[in-house]
Amino acid sequence: MTMHKRVLGALTAIAVAAGTWTSWAAPARADSVIDGILKRGKLVVGLSTFVPWAMRDKKGGLIGFEIDVANQLAKDMNVDVELIPTAWDGIIPSLLAKKFDVIITGMVMKPKRNLTVNFTHPYAFLTVGMAANKKLAMKDGLKTLDDWNNSKVTLTIKRATAPGETVERLFPKAKLRQFDDDAQALQDVLNGNAHAFLTSEPKPTYYVLDNPNVLFNPFGSGPWDPSASAFAVRKGDPDALNFFNNWIAYRKLDGWLQRTHDKWFKGRAWKSMVK
Repeated sequence: MTMHKRVLGALTAIAVAAGTWTSWAAPARADSVIDGILKRGKLVVGLSTFVPWAMRDKKGGLIGFEIDVANQLAKDMNVDVELIPTAWDGIIPSLLAKKFDVIITGMVMKPKRNLTVNFTHPYAFLTVGMAANKKLAMKDGLKTLDDWNNSKVTLTIKRATAPGETVERLFPKAKLRQFDDDAQALQDVLNGNAHAFLTSEPKPTYYVLDNPNVLFNPFGSGPWDPSASAFAVRKGDPDALNFFNNWIAYRKLDGWLQRTHDKWFKGRAWKSMVK
């Protein structure tokens, strides 16, 4: 008998005697989120409202890019879907508390977030833009980036979102006001209480188009800080990560993700449906 066989035989005898051979040879797999979805016949998705990612229509229902993504994902899994709108600052804690299976809400992949949740491959990309108050910018002589990086400037963002890093990088001297939703942050600028609202494109472009007498984009069409959005899932579930990654790859290759993204981000046929 070779030395290799003798060592393997000894290890086997020890494992059997200790009653651990089965778990050592074939460790049991904890139930995946995917198993739970299939058993209950329903995919539960956490999201926050962002134009045009997820919005309320005139009847109170949810429409938008994320809604189409969640619905198509559930259809491809042959299950129903339940959408759970959640405040942005509570969406990761709610995922960890198992209030839903996955976050699909344009969440940017950030290292700090990745310490708490796992991200899939990107399924969409975004940049940061600005919608600024014309009168305030003219009154304070704000023209260049250096002009805007000033303590007399007040900027608004939605709390805990990617534009906060843009403000920190480009306008560290400016005052920053953070709001729980886009509508509040925008309204502060429309009311003349803040100079500009920073958020992901194409929202700033839409806001300027909808309020041309009040708002403008002081830096043209050049957006800042490109970033990638991904689904977020709980850690310790490689099967869920594998399935969602493969679904994203499949829907990228067949063009569905790009066509659906263009429908919401490059056109505004949906505008009449929204409040």
